[in-house]
Amino acid sequence: MSHTPSHTLSRAVDTVLDRSVVLGYSTIGLGVRRHLASWPRDPAPGALTGRQVLVTGASSGLGTATAEGLARLGADVHLVVRDLDKGARVEGELREAVPGASFRLWRCDVGDLDDVRRFAGEAAASGLTFAGIVHNAGVMPPERTESPQGHEQTMAVHVLGPVLMTDLLLPHLEPDARVVLVTSGGMYTSRLPVRDPEYTRGEYKPPTAYARSKRVQVSLLPVLAERWKGVAVHAMHPGWADTPGVVDSLPGFHKVTGPILRDAAQGADTSVWLVAAEPAPEGGLLWHDRRPRPEHLTRRTRESEADRQAMWEWVREAAGLQD
Repeated sequence: MSHTPSHTLSRAVDTVLDRSVVLGYSTIGLGVRRHLASWPRDPAPGALTGRQVLVTGASSGLGTATAEGLARLGADVHLVVRDLDKGARVEGELREAVPGASFRLWRCDVGDLDDVRRFAGEAAASGLTFAGIVHNAGVMPPERTESPQGHEQTMAVHVLGPVLMTDLLLPHLEPDARVVLVTSGGMYTSRLPVRDPEYTRGEYKPPTAYARSKRVQVSLLPVLAERWKGVAVHAMHPGWADTPGVVDSLPGFHKVTGPILRDAAQGADTSVWLVAAEPAPEGGLLWHDRRPRPEHLTRRTRESEADRQAMWEWVREAAGLQD
């Protein structure tokens, strides 16, 4: 990529937007970045034609927008949802939005590890080979909730389920497949919860639980990249997007920031780009608006390598992964 004065200035503007948070995470930041010289080019039309991509949490918000964006690039999109009735309605809407596109509906509760194993078995038995998985399913319960296996729910849905699903489907991924973990800028506020991964200590706060689990996603990127060699694993945070999850879980935040929130398609843009872009974006990184971002903004949140490995050992054991 050329490092012309224009490009250098564009990168500087992009960084300033990112550190400002309000401007960088809102629709304002995306609108400015799209006009900068450093903005990566869009994937080629038909870039994913005939290729299979899984999207979890596909029945609303960012998941639906991601599915539509992938379908517009030619992908055969597999909608992984917890509620089949709701999923069927969304599938119908997507078929109207992208005529001629291919969609397939699957049921899976990503927070239920037994259900993840069942789903992975069915997906493997289909004989399909997948070019990508976008782990978009998310939750922010109002009080501490446990999965069927007894794990704190946000950790089960955002970490244990996606890691187990990818592990089980690894033999059925293309050699250059891309795996995207949809994280959150909220993880910048959290340290790695290595000493209390199940959030059993202190007062339970939904945004804190959400941020903790998203921090785990990002902190484990080097471990996952090593484990899933040959597959590019990315984390992506969408900025501030106007989704049903934000409306339901953070009504005060939604009321204050509503006018500058991104729509779902804008929030999903980088997920779609990471799956389809050529040349392939570098794996093992945190992305926002098509550019790698720092994993930490303050020293307070930094973890040691020993803490990262301890966190991974908990995930490996909790998810029942094979060595």
